Amino acid sequence: MTGRSREKVKAEEEKAQAEAAEGTGCEEAPAKDELAEARELADQYLNAAKRIQADFDNYRKRSLRDTEEFRKHAADGLATDLLATLDDLDRALDSTGEDSEFIQGIRKVRQNLMKTLAGYGIGEVPTDGAFDPRFHEALCTVEGEEDGRIAEVFQKGYASGDRVLRYSKVKVTKAPEKSGSNEAVDPAEEKEE
Repeated sequence: MTGRSREKVKAEEEKAQAEAAEGTGCEEAPAKDELAEARELADQYLNAAKRIQADFDNYRKRSLRDTEEFRKHAADGLATDLLATLDDLDRALDSTGEDSEFIQGIRKVRQNLMKTLAGYGIGEVPTDGAFDPRFHEALCTVEGEEDGRIAEVFQKGYASGDRVLRYSKVKVTKAPEKSGSNEAVDPAEEKEE
């Protein structure tokens, strides 16, 4: 090749490169916009997927919690029905003064029934001590040394955890009123003193 044809080829190559560079420059702006839009759309899809995953995790946790709560209290209905039988056993044991093999058998049946109920988290409501309206139902009052003590239990109560299946029916003590003045005292006057 001659020097002139080399220069001509080189000039044509440079021209082609310049045109290609100009062509990509024009095409580069729309490609950048499309890329930004695609990234924004991908971010939206990713955020939506994360929200859906979080919602599903919350649903799964709530479902497990509800199932556990159902299992915990599934036996409550049956236990409530069995309380009448338990009361009958208690009355039978209270009415006899003897300690025969038959009575010992009834005690064993009652113990087994109580163990079964305890296995489901069900137990007697304590009635030794102070009256608690969350667990006890006061049927009447009797004079006693101090207010709010349980004097007598008419019917035992049962609870499943903090949930009451049947309230204890009790007699509650009430301290005698102090005698000294039979006059009614106005609460407004007490505050002024």
